[in-house]
Amino acid sequence: MVIALHHVNVTVPTELEAAAKEFYGSVLGLKQVPKPAAARPIGAWYQIGGNQLHLSVEDKVDGALSSRHVCFTVSDLDGAEKRFRAAGVEIIPDPRPIPGSPRFYVRDPGGNQLEIVQALA
Repeated sequence: MVIALHHVNVTVPTELEAAAKEFYGSVLGLKQVPKPAAARPIGAWYQIGGNQLHLSVEDKVDGALSSRHVCFTVSDLDGAEKRFRAAGVEIIPDPRPIPGSPRFYVRDPGGNQLEIVQALA
């Protein structure tokens, strides 16, 4: 039986590894944590509270962009949007707004979709 979410893994092509690390580390402000010695030396792991985001590198990433996504809760949605825009990241408006739950979407350099949602008071 599932008791918790440990991590989410996103993938990017080899040539976008540096851009993805900049995106997750600088734009999103995630804290990079050391990977175990047995893990491949490429990619990165980031700690988010009790969970992790694993960035993996794949030589071949095929397929059209998808609506599959990871969702991040932020304390200041407007501030997050400004930060993404300042970094040149396209804001994708919410195609199915939920009353009382403001949000938008972005894509990382590898095309992985991220949902950015305002924390509820």
